[in-house]
Amino acid sequence: MTIFLGLITPLIAYVVITLLHVAIPAKRVDGYVKNDATGEVRRYRLNGRYVLAASVILWFLLGYFNIVPYVWLYETRWLGLIGACVIGLAYSLFVVLRVPPNRASFFADLWFGRSKDPQLKDGFVDAKVWLYLVGAVMLQLNVLSFAAFHLQNVESINPGFLLGCAMLTWFCVEYLIFERIHLWTYDFIAERVGFKLGFGCLAFYPYFYSVSLWFTADLPNPGIPVWVTVLFGALFLCGWVLTRGANMQKFYFKTKPGQKFLWIEPQAISDGNNRLLVNGFWGASRHINYLGEIIQAVAIALAPGYFEIWMVWLYPIYYIGLFLSRQIDDDAICQAKYGDLWDEYTSKVKYRIVPGLYGRGRDPHAEVGLRPPSAGRATPPRRC
Repeated sequence: MTIFLGLITPLIAYVVITLLHVAIPAKRVDGYVKNDATGEVRRYRLNGRYVLAASVILWFLLGYFNIVPYVWLYETRWLGLIGACVIGLAYSLFVVLRVPPNRASFFADLWFGRSKDPQLKDGFVDAKVWLYLVGAVMLQLNVLSFAAFHLQNVESINPGFLLGCAMLTWFCVEYLIFERIHLWTYDFIAERVGFKLGFGCLAFYPYFYSVSLWFTADLPNPGIPVWVTVLFGALFLCGWVLTRGANMQKFYFKTKPGQKFLWIEPQAISDGNNRLLVNGFWGASRHINYLGEIIQAVAIALAPGYFEIWMVWLYPIYYIGLFLSRQIDDDAICQAKYGDLWDEYTSKVKYRIVPGLYGRGRDPHAEVGLRPPSAGRATPPRRC
């Protein structure tokens, strides 16, 4: 019975999260992407922060009244991962097979997806909003369960492990606080819904992102000095400032041209039709937000203090591979979109991801300025 319940736990969780998303009042907002058929800007229904709060309260109450143990998600994590993989694969097949092919290879269609912006009832439920919401909430519930297991079962509590839990909690919470900002990012602008996005958000995002906790939750305090643990927290904060600051500056530039973000007066180059932001965060490198994501992942891997366990490094290694390939993929898109303006931009902002270190050339994309409707972000992301 435990095996069966463990396998269907993610299914039950996803159903509950979906019902909360439908039932809880939400703000309807305009995004960046336009409907290809009507030319109108797509609208989205956002209530992620409230769904997260309701889900955490429900998790707490189920544990408090001994209905579902707080440590259930940790103790059945491998079964839950198997169940989530089945759900992710089934969803990917469903969402792809219901749409006519747009590539010669079925496997390419399955991986990248066919439908760009599937929605129900004019955005009442948007597939991408739903996928990222489900992934973020499930990741948060896993993190809480892992923390509960550590507190209940480990005699020598590891502050670094709890710091890692706090980092991932903030990762989920702030994503849903700034849920609207992500309507202007790669995933919503360019991604189609297939295995990469569907499986990524339903299986990879909620289970893999916490990989450093999987292998350290049952381990005692390794004796890392407090000041080093504090340093790991500061490193995470620095990464978050780079990522969130860059995305917010870009959002302000697109939605409120000419308005300062913090103290930064926007400076842009233009060809009369398009404008590209060339200062502030986006003047340091073309993908400074990617650098921030990588730094956060490294901090999460470091926090538990078990540097010799190679599995804790899987998350930052994944991010490095993802972002290096992503910025290369966008080169052709931006070159085709902006032409000479892109050449001028790359001559001003010479580094791709790491300022002063990586990469002169004309290679990265415009996560700055006005993104083309066919370009954008490619993850599971954030934080899926």
